[in-house]
Amino acid sequence: MEVTSPAFWVGFHVIIAVLLYVDLRHYEKAKLTFRDSLFWTIIWIGLGLAFSVYIYWIYGVEEFVKYITAYVTEKTLSLDNIFVFLIIFSYFSVPERARPFVLFLGIIFAALFRAIFILVGVTLLERFHWMTYVFGAVLIYSGYKMWRSGGESVDPSKNKVITFLKRHIPLVTEYHDNHIMIKLNGKTYFTPLALVLAAIETTDIMFAFDSVPAVLAITREFFTAYTSNIMAILGLRALYFLVEHGVQRIRGLGKALSFYLVYLGAVFLLTAFHIEVPSWFSLILILGILAWGILHKEEGAVEKEVIK
Repeated sequence: MEVTSPAFWVGFHVIIAVLLYVDLRHYEKAKLTFRDSLFWTIIWIGLGLAFSVYIYWIYGVEEFVKYITAYVTEKTLSLDNIFVFLIIFSYFSVPERARPFVLFLGIIFAALFRAIFILVGVTLLERFHWMTYVFGAVLIYSGYKMWRSGGESVDPSKNKVITFLKRHIPLVTEYHDNHIMIKLNGKTYFTPLALVLAAIETTDIMFAFDSVPAVLAITREFFTAYTSNIMAILGLRALYFLVEHGVQRIRGLGKALSFYLVYLGAVFLLTAFHIEVPSWFSLILILGILAWGILHKEEGAVEKEVIK
């Protein structure tokens, strides 16, 4: 079966849907302990890396290395982005029982956004050579911003979408389990969960401006770029709860990732002059950054301060 055939894509997304269902059912029943989150994080990472075998079978060694590099890159960027989710949940005082459901919906929409952005990105790069300079500049600028802030940051109180929704939709102040909308006295109202989901999705779109150009700097093959992103996103919920249950924020991860984004921007620009950086070098670099993060942890717990 060809990877570009409709039958393949249907089969691939059916498998993804099944995995998402398993993930949802698990978090509905299981207590969200540190050990449980660690176990499922290992499972999801194992699945993501196992898919690289299929990439090797279809494309060979070069694309295999690019898939691993793209997967590790997206996973590492997601690790820093997770701290933004902690800020959002803290800001809106989201009950613990509602967080798995919000993250589940976030994964669904994130997969959709990634598919659209990657497809558009690949198409633009194929049609317009000058887009190489644009994507390279975006990555370099993103790296600069991350270096200035020390990592991803967000202030939900300044989110224009949230401000708009607060003014124009009927809201109740209390959470009602996993309900985004409820009926009271015959009228439909939105719960605070609607604002939380809007905050998650708008920030995820911002993250896509980093992660999508980053993966396209590694590979221009849509199949590799898309599947590496989807497989990395699959374990986002377990990784979030792993961080929430006590994994300390990694010292210097934001600044190290900022360097990596600038590096990928430079790689993008070099391709405009037909200069190719070996895939194995990018893989070693991102693995080195991840190892640095694991070996250099901050003392104390993750700071969950929110600007009110």
